[in-house]
Amino acid sequence: MKTLPVLCCGPQTPALDPAEADLLAARFKALADPARVSILNRLASADEVCVCDFVGALGIAQPTVSHHLKVLRDAGLVESSRRGTWAFYRLVPDAVDALREALGG
Repeated sequence: MKTLPVLCCGPQTPALDPAEADLLAARFKALADPARVSILNRLASADEVCVCDFVGALGIAQPTVSHHLKVLRDAGLVESSRRGTWAFYRLVPDAVDALREALGG
């Protein structure tokens, strides 16, 4: 793994693989909306959440909730399963851990 050169007062930071940087950027971009941040926040405190619960909790229409969940799913941050007519969502722990690691934690 390459590291960036040490600057006068900066830490040695491992260089990101370009593909990894692209993936991280897409995931952070998916979080560039308060509703999506709120969705991830709610999912972080539960094993899974029914899509119907987001509508009431966020105060936004079901089609809008579905759009936000699709953005998060496409970014690999959440996954879903269906039970009858309801969709249930949960975090993808490895994806969230990668974001945390990118922020130095």
